[in-house]
Amino acid sequence: METLHLRYFVAVAEELNFSAAARRLHMAASPLSQRIRDFERELGLRLFERDTRRVALTPAGAALLPIARDILEQFNSIPWRLREATRDDRTRLLIGMPAGLHPTLRSAVGTLRGRVDEQIELHRWPGKTQALITGVSEGKLALALARMPFSDPRLGQLPVLSEPMGAAVPADRFAGRDRIALAELADLAYVPPPRYIRSAYFDVLESELAERGIRNRLTIADTGYEGVAEVISSGLAFCVSILDPASPIHGHQLDNVAVLPFTDFGPRLDTALIWRRDRAEGGDLTELVRVACEVFVGSRSPETDNTPV
Repeated sequence: METLHLRYFVAVAEELNFSAAARRLHMAASPLSQRIRDFERELGLRLFERDTRRVALTPAGAALLPIARDILEQFNSIPWRLREATRDDRTRLLIGMPAGLHPTLRSAVGTLRGRVDEQIELHRWPGKTQALITGVSEGKLALALARMPFSDPRLGQLPVLSEPMGAAVPADRFAGRDRIALAELADLAYVPPPRYIRSAYFDVLESELAERGIRNRLTIADTGYEGVAEVISSGLAFCVSILDPASPIHGHQLDNVAVLPFTDFGPRLDTALIWRRDRAEGGDLTELVRVACEVFVGSRSPETDNTPV
């Protein structure tokens, strides 16, 4: 038995969906399914009931889940526990930063670095939300700013920013408008954000758009926000984007793109500060997490509509 088997099992047990678990593990669903079968054969027990419609834990799987989580937590804690045991007076730690982070939060990270500088050398580390969550869970990152929603019982979280979103549309088509209704976008394709910035929230958003009648999709591969802005500017599509002009996302827009608030829809991109509970509750990050929460709560600004979630 290897720790990888436990990681595969926990991912499937928490997602109860092989495709979702495979995305979380950055692998394909077919080899993941095979490795779970290999693990079941090694244990001599079925861990999942699965058919074409659903995946469910068996009694053996339900019994194994807390054991596997505990073993992985102990294994993942080895690096930081070793650093704690051998550290000198100033520790080097990482804070995860997703793409497109609002300047208010970047400023708060700078404030935090200044507050802890005598004891901790805190460095920024880029990544997609799921990679940042995994990095915190595995102890590679001390903290991270992550897009919500996400679910990991091992992680503590402090919601720090809620950014209202609107429709990025062809400006010439909606000239003179300061708001827009979803029904007015029915003949345009919805284009999701590029993969490097997309989080689980955008899966929720796509479902909500479909329920409200927006079902035409246009997915652009191998491009960033510049490519998304290009198809919007040409009049083919729209996307859902941050309303606040201070957001770095606006730096990718073209001349014929406008971002308008919805009259009948209220999407918001929520961001949370996250950390491992065991490291913050009597562990090596107790003081850092305390100061970080103090800094980020104090960073809320009415001008940027930083409404706590």
